[in-house]
Amino acid sequence: MSVTIAIAVFIISYIFIMSEKINRALVALAGGVLLLLTGVYQWEDAVTSYIDWNTVALLFAMMVLVAITRKTGVFTYIAIWLAKLVKGKPIPLMIGIGFLTAIGSALLDNVTTVLLFVPVILTLTNLLQLPTFPYLLTIILTANIGGTATLIGDPPNIMIGQAVPHLTFLSFLQHTAPIALLLLGLVLVLLSIWFRKQLKQIDSNRIDELMQMKESQYLKKSPLLFQSLSILLLTIIGFLLHPVFHIDLTIIALCGAILLLIVSEKEVETDKIFEQVEWVTLFFFIGLFMLVGGLEEVGVIDELARSIMWLTEGDMTNTALLLLWVSGIFSGIIDNIPFVAAMIPVIEEFETYGMTNLDPLWWSLALGACLGGNGTLIGASANVVVAGLADAQNKPIAFVKFMLYGIPVVILSLIISTIYIYFRYLLPFQQPL
Repeated sequence: MSVTIAIAVFIISYIFIMSEKINRALVALAGGVLLLLTGVYQWEDAVTSYIDWNTVALLFAMMVLVAITRKTGVFTYIAIWLAKLVKGKPIPLMIGIGFLTAIGSALLDNVTTVLLFVPVILTLTNLLQLPTFPYLLTIILTANIGGTATLIGDPPNIMIGQAVPHLTFLSFLQHTAPIALLLLGLVLVLLSIWFRKQLKQIDSNRIDELMQMKESQYLKKSPLLFQSLSILLLTIIGFLLHPVFHIDLTIIALCGAILLLIVSEKEVETDKIFEQVEWVTLFFFIGLFMLVGGLEEVGVIDELARSIMWLTEGDMTNTALLLLWVSGIFSGIIDNIPFVAAMIPVIEEFETYGMTNLDPLWWSLALGACLGGNGTLIGASANVVVAGLADAQNKPIAFVKFMLYGIPVVILSLIISTIYIYFRYLLPFQQPL
């Protein structure tokens, strides 16, 4: 009976999350509470075993760091500076925004990055009278690609990094950043070709208006600027030095957030900063972990692992490539966060079937989930955030229209990832020592 309840609650919750008719955090939490009420597991199990507090705390810390830094106006300054640098030319502006978004997503996280850049881009496109869709599409695609490059760039990577201690910040830079950089270049070329007719030369008066803007007016030159940028940089350096000092990433991020809150207390009120934290996202994660915990409690995760092993006959190459494509396809349909939450215990279970080196599987999951999120508007959290910001400004993104561009990008990304994974991880694995 518990198996039926856990599966039913999980599927129904998924359907409501995909429909977006009810707040997804509320749906996930309601599903988790229902599992508690029906006795699938106890509250103590949820708190101690299934909710990944490290992931929740790491996201919280990064949100605090960025919320304070945003008050300095540095991100608006950068966007206007870029627009002026390319003299308002539509295609170079799109490419520049793509690079900025990818870098921001790698160093901060993709949800935070789109929250920072989308409002600025909407303002710039209105000023220059440019169509917004190409730029919003660029932000979404490059945010997910850039987020693939680092441990903190995309929530799925954070979850994988917390589950596998030896996959450090530096590990992600070494293994996922190279292919992310390659895909970023290819996708920006594709976008330039697709939108070359829509993004033609614009009215010179509009360009003059842009060039007269003073980006320095948006930059608040106060002690907070130096404090926030310095501590943000120190936090990222701490991530890079994690293998040396062996301090948990969550502790590094929390130390950075708390330190910045303390030193900036005279300029910003702590309670105001906490109001800007994306609590909905954090509670969505908590509810999600509870939903997946129900499947783990009743043995569904174990059975899924056995099924994959049966399909691939335990062959590492077949398992890794199947995981890559399944991750890519499913992440485009059902949001990559819950998919990765469900798959982490599945991969961990493979070790009990004799697979000693699981790293190719972790990289397959990371690449498939992060890159597959570009398939639809609900494929990744960043997509949903951009769509919501666009709707608020009466610039809605059509679901089907997005798919016409997103699906080809995902297919291209998965093909290149297949080649990358095979030659970097699987071919050496097949060769005798």
